[in-house]
Amino acid sequence: MEIQQLSENNLHEFVDLVLELWTDCAFEEEYENYKRILRLDNEICYLLKDQGIYIAFIHLTIRTDYVEGATEFPVAYIEALYVKPTYQKLGLGSKLVSAGENWSRQKGCGQLASDTELTNSIAIDFHKNIGFDEVNRIVCFVKKL
Repeated sequence: MEIQQLSENNLHEFVDLVLELWTDCAFEEEYENYKRILRLDNEICYLLKDQGIYIAFIHLTIRTDYVEGATEFPVAYIEALYVKPTYQKLGLGSKLVSAGENWSRQKGCGQLASDTELTNSIAIDFHKNIGFDEVNRIVCFVKKL
């Protein structure tokens, strides 16, 4: 297994994985969004490749604004983490998080934060199993004006 940083060489495959996670997104829009990240210093994405097939990714940012439960700033934030279903529960997500932790430390962050849906018990268990502490639960609302 090989961890690769997002580059123009693997951008297409990366976006394919993004669309597996967020099926309602459009390829062209996500391609442009992630192409922009290639030029940024405060965001990074890693892909995991196994026997020539990309099977997982992580997207991290550095946040300087409020992050629920964080006590140190800047704080690194996992914006997205995805492992193809047939590869889950093999420790691959934690490998990507570890790569993200190393990048975060290099960027001067003392904390790594993340979030997931209240109903995503698999992701909640994953976070707890790799050392995250749950700091809050919220329900979000919107009202049309």
